[in-house]
Amino acid sequence: MTSSDVEIHPAGHVAVIGAGPGGVAAAAWLGRDGFEPVVFEAADRLGGQWNAGQPKSGTWPGMRTNTSRVLSAFGDLDHAPGTPVYPTQAGMLAYLECYAAEKGISARIRTSTPVERLERHPAGGWLVTARTGGALKAERFEKVVVATGRQTRPHLPDVTGLAGFSGSGGVRHSMDYEGAAAYRGLSVLVTGCSISALEIASELAAGGAASVSVASRRQRYVLQKLLSGIPADHLALTRFAALAGPVTPPEMLAAGLKGFVVATSGSPEQFGAPPPDDNIFAAGLTQSQNYLPLVAEGRISPRSWIERIEGRTVRFTDGTSQEVDAIIMGTGYELSLPFLGRDIVEALELDRQHITLADHTFHPDLEGLAFIGLYDQVGPLLPVLELQARWVSYVWSGRIASLSRTELGERLAVSRAARNGPPQVLMHDMAVMFARRIGAEPDPRRWPELKRALAFGPLSPASFRLEGPDRLSDAPARIRAAAAAFGAITSNDLTHDEQARWALIEAAALPPVGEAA
Repeated sequence: MTSSDVEIHPAGHVAVIGAGPGGVAAAAWLGRDGFEPVVFEAADRLGGQWNAGQPKSGTWPGMRTNTSRVLSAFGDLDHAPGTPVYPTQAGMLAYLECYAAEKGISARIRTSTPVERLERHPAGGWLVTARTGGALKAERFEKVVVATGRQTRPHLPDVTGLAGFSGSGGVRHSMDYEGAAAYRGLSVLVTGCSISALEIASELAAGGAASVSVASRRQRYVLQKLLSGIPADHLALTRFAALAGPVTPPEMLAAGLKGFVVATSGSPEQFGAPPPDDNIFAAGLTQSQNYLPLVAEGRISPRSWIERIEGRTVRFTDGTSQEVDAIIMGTGYELSLPFLGRDIVEALELDRQHITLADHTFHPDLEGLAFIGLYDQVGPLLPVLELQARWVSYVWSGRIASLSRTELGERLAVSRAARNGPPQVLMHDMAVMFARRIGAEPDPRRWPELKRALAFGPLSPASFRLEGPDRLSDAPARIRAAAAAFGAITSNDLTHDEQARWALIEAAALPPVGEAA
């Protein structure tokens, strides 16, 4: 391909690779800040994971979110009235399509146009080569956002004999699960202890499978989705939790989290599952409303990990065995960005689990390139994606200053060090980090009438439109509504316990009022 074959875009045009929630948010905010986003989407419809009809989606028809409707949204568009507490896959897809239409970006999305190569252009900027209508087309952009998502390539662990499994229902990864109907009357083994693994096992147990077993390497604690009628993410993923984390000893954090989970959802051994490690950080945490009750009813059988498979017989590491008809591997995903040029891959130190970026977004040696949503996060994703999209747009438009090269280098060092820590990041930590970057993290002390809602209520998208750029006049009312939803926080009066905990945070984690955090 010669230089004359390359379409050169003006400086204000920005390529966005991926039209899932991250790409849609990026395009919307770039458009607000004067850019012309050009969105490349491999599927025939926007939505990313929520488009169950595309081959790289891990959702299935009828699937529900594991985060509440309040926190499964962007900052200036609530879900439609009548949306259930946990929206369906179809509901989330409809929401994203509504958002794209309202923000004027639907027409900017090139569907059925997979990007096959992203590399440096010799004259500067970035060369995006995509396939459209069966032909390749190369285009040069000064700026590119990569927002293809974290969960696009299934991870399949090495299991002796897996390839020779002879059950009638076969083996598939949870990414390819399409519902319980195909497993009626079958004996099914689900592997892994992720949210999707436990949700699939629960759906199978209620959907007519002859038997359901779940094999895992270790037993995790299981947090229910609804706690006394309140979504767990409204209680666990709060601004207080984000501020307390850095100033609390790890053993105290572990004890506090375990106490919260056991008090609200019980401990697995109480239901007949194996006892988890006493340290919740060592054991791990997952979420499911029905898994442990179904274990207690004998409709799901916990198993140790797989030692080997012989035909239909699965032999487990504890010496037991079981004949099954089907195996569903709920074993997670690997990071996959196959279209990146070699020098970009090397700069990012990219492997199947890690990518080296300053605060998950920028790299000092890749000017004009940004990444959104490539982290393995626990908790609601849309509010965090929107904050990250705002950061990229604000920096590139000059509305806020970018980090210096020295600062970016320091944040790269943090990213490298994190490779040796937990593989997942927490929603409240990510939200507060990005909000601080863009000057949109509210200080509850400046809002006495909202103090309890801001400190101990959900990290609602509206709470990041209260201060800083693009604040909204109705943000206070929407923050109150989010906090009061499901009867969680109906008064602004802090309880005695909340007063004591917040006093510790004010002393240890917050700067004087008016100074940057």
